[in-house]
Parts: sequence; C-alpha cells; structure tokens
Amino acid sequence: MGAAMYILQLLALGFLVVIGLAVLLVFLLYLVDTTQTGDAIRRNYPVIGRFRGLFTKLGEFFRQYFFAMDREEMPFNRAQRDWVYHATTGRDNTVAFGSTRNLNVPGTPIFANAVFPPLDDQFALTEPMLIGPTARIPYVARSIFNISGMSYGAISRPAVEALSRGAAKAGIWLNTGEGGLAPFHLLGGCDLVYQIGTAKFGLRDAEGNLDDAKLAEVGANPHVKMFELKLAQGAKPGKGGILPGEKVNEEIAAIRGLKVGQPGISPNRHREIDDFGDLLDMIVHIRRVSGRPVGFKTVIGSSDDWEEMFQLIVERGPESAPDFISIDGGEGGTGAAPMPLIDLVGMPIRESLPRMVDLRDRYGLKSRIRIIASGKLVNPSDVAWAICLGADFVTSARGFMFSLGCIQALKCNRNTCPTGITTHDPRLQKGLVAEAKYLKVANYAKSVIKEVETIAHSVGVAEPRLMRRRHVRIVQADGSSIPFSKIRPSYRGDTAT
Repeated sequence: MGAAMYILQLLALGFLVVIGLAVLLVFLLYLVDTTQTGDAIRRNYPVIGRFRGLFTKLGEFFRQYFFAMDREEMPFNRAQRDWVYHATTGRDNTVAFGSTRNLNVPGTPIFANAVFPPLDDQFALTEPMLIGPTARIPYVARSIFNISGMSYGAISRPAVEALSRGAAKAGIWLNTGEGGLAPFHLLGGCDLVYQIGTAKFGLRDAEGNLDDAKLAEVGANPHVKMFELKLAQGAKPGKGGILPGEKVNEEIAAIRGLKVGQPGISPNRHREIDDFGDLLDMIVHIRRVSGRPVGFKTVIGSSDDWEEMFQLIVERGPESAPDFISIDGGEGGTGAAPMPLIDLVGMPIRESLPRMVDLRDRYGLKSRIRIIASGKLVNPSDVAWAICLGADFVTSARGFMFSLGCIQALKCNRNTCPTGITTHDPRLQKGLVAEAKYLKVANYAKSVIKEVETIAHSVGVAEPRLMRRRHVRIVQADGSSIPFSKIRPSYRGDTAT
C-alpha cells in the first residue's frame, strides 16, 4: 500500500511539474509574441495566433488524407497516385463497381473502341524503334515508355540506384538529368540518356564550356545510348536548373564540378547557342564527337517560332537534324522552381505536342526525327493519348517517383523528403531500400506499357504506335465528345470519325 501511495505522489508531482512547465512556456511565448513586430496576427493574438501558421503548414496534408476527393487533389490526385502504387506491386490492378472519373469535364480524353477489335492472336507487342540513323552508333529503343530526367543531386543515391536497376529489369531507358553521370546510374546496367544542361555538368572544362575529351569519353560508355541537349524544362521554362546548396555534398560537388554547399544554378540558356543555326551546329558537333544520337528537350512557348528550325533543316539536309525532340509541358517538374514559371509560362503538353508533331510531319521529317512527350504523363491513359497525337515515345519523372514511394509531400526543394527520394539526409535515405524499390519501378513501367497496349487493342490496332488522332475523342463544354482529328487534323489528313 505504501509503495502505491508513493507512486501516486510521484505521478501527481510529475503532473504538476508538466503543468507548471506548460504554463511557463505559454507565458514565454506570450512575451515573445507581444514584443515581436514581424507577424501582426501573433502580436494581436499572442500564443493562439501561432495555430494559424501550424494549421497552414498541416493543411496540405489534412486535405490529402481526409478532405480531398480521389480526383480533386493537385498536382496529382489520389486516383492517379493509387493506380501507380497498385501497379508497382505487379499484381492485379483492376477496380470494381465502375469508374469514379467524371467524364463530363471538358478536355477529358475518351478512347474510341473498335466494333471488331483484333483477335488476341492478331495483337502484337510494341515494336522497337530506331533513333539516330546518321550516328555512328544508332540506338534501337525497346520501350515506348521511359524514365525522364532526374539528376543525382536532385534525387538521392538510393533513388538513382533503384531507377537504374528497375529500368534494366523493365528494358527501358533512364535519363540522367542535367547533373552528370553518377556511378549509381551505372549500377543496374540499363540504357542511359545523358542530358547536357546549360551548365554542362560532368562535361565542362574549367570555364564551364563543353569539353570534347570528356564528351568522347562519356560517348564511349556502352550504357550511354543518346545525348539530350536541355534547352528548357516544364518547371522552369526560360530559367536554368536549381539545385539548393544544402544538397551539394562532396560527392555531388565532384560529379558536377562545384564546391560543397554551392548551389548548382545553371544559366538560363546555352551561351554558345544564339539561334537555330547554332543549335543545329551544336547537335551535329555532339553527335560527331560522341558517335551517339543527339536530340534536345524544350518547352514550347509558340510553335510559330520553331518553323524556322525545320526550314533550316530542310535547307541543310536531314543529316543536320536532331535525332529526337523531347517536348515538355509547362505543368511543372519534380524539384525546385519559382511558382510564376510553374503556373504561368510555357504551353501545356496537350497543346504543344500536336503542334510540334504537325510541324515535323509537314516538313517531311517524320522518319528522321522522333518525338518524345513528357509532362504529367503518369497513367496509361496519358501515355496512350500522347501516342494517339503522334508521340513516338513518352517519358515520365513524377510517375517513377510515385513508384519509388513518393507521397507528394511537396518537400522536394527542402532536403527533407520523408520518403528519402529527394533528400541527402542519411537518416531519411535509409527508408528507401533500392533492393526492394527497383522491382516496383520495373512493375510500374511494365504495367503502363501493358495497359497502353490494351487500349491500342481495344481501339482496333495491332500495337500502340498505330493509334491515330481519330482514336481519341475529347469531351467538349456541352458534355459531348468529338474526335481529336476534328479538333486538330494531322498533316497526313487523318480526319476520319
């Protein structure tokens, strides 16, 4: 009995101490809030006013899990992310009881199923496609769906390793992003597309210019299949890449040619490229030195501006052409970017893609230049839509981040990613186990490809690249739908209904 009373006394004393400390803390916060001048709410409503900031920070998470409907959340809704998460398991990804998608929203794509689709034995897998016929070492790309550029530095070591190993298992390519070639890109033995940003990370000399010796060395790597000259990206059209200084450790600094803690700020464009003539000259130069196919990535502001480039290619000859063009939409990207650029600059992919496809085809370069679509294309419907409009390949970054376990915490730019994908904090990185995640990457890629092939089969063609604009209908303001071929006829006159 005595021992019990003693314990109760200790608990009571502990309770009083806790209450006393809480009162003291409130008093101190009151003094701080009433004397500070930076926040009017806290000054007028000391202590209580602090809850506003707390709820503001927590609001995005509460909305995600408790309040937002499956198809309401931005930038990617719950339905989109759940499809990816389920696809990564490699198991059945079917749903019951009908669609939750509102098919009356203007702009919604609806695929037109065939009355008599091909039989199962008349259906074929997507054929490989040749890229860069004039290069010393052309590339035969096996997959229609691949991983878009995410630099080591912007994403973590285990994330890069998982992507590399997953890409190899799925038979897809991995774009290095503009941060240079890290050893972890090579761990899986996958096909790599080396992205050359405006800062020339990994290929620069002491002055920041392109170093031909380094270029030739990278081109000789059997895993590097192509080079992509980055002109612009959807997150930051008109502005170079941004790698916060807190992410630049010794290893990343060595790969990129920076100082530890120095922000990796790329110029807003390539200094040696002032016009389309310079662009084509640079492409030819990189292709000659490396021996690999070369293309470029950009965001379209106006398709009229690009007419000059295609005219110049026709004048100079097809050997002057880029081997591919990656079209990124102005819908934002994976990392750090100013909000005005994310929200307001650059055409969305749904407008820019058909415009560039039409320009290419009108100048007779369909078999010479491959079109790669990128920009918020994470689900099979997105990929199939892009193929219908004329894309030869589709790449995704954020889709593969979801396959790694991304929860859309919106911490990519703060080095505090809770899933370990976009952080270099060892404590947070340990949550991302590459040996387990690479299978999810591979499963996601395979699931997308399989579902796109299923859509192609349903609309009545043998494989995805045979889909045309007439195969996808777009919902209008009145709720009806019309073939995209009626909205924007392709150059080949594909206007059938």
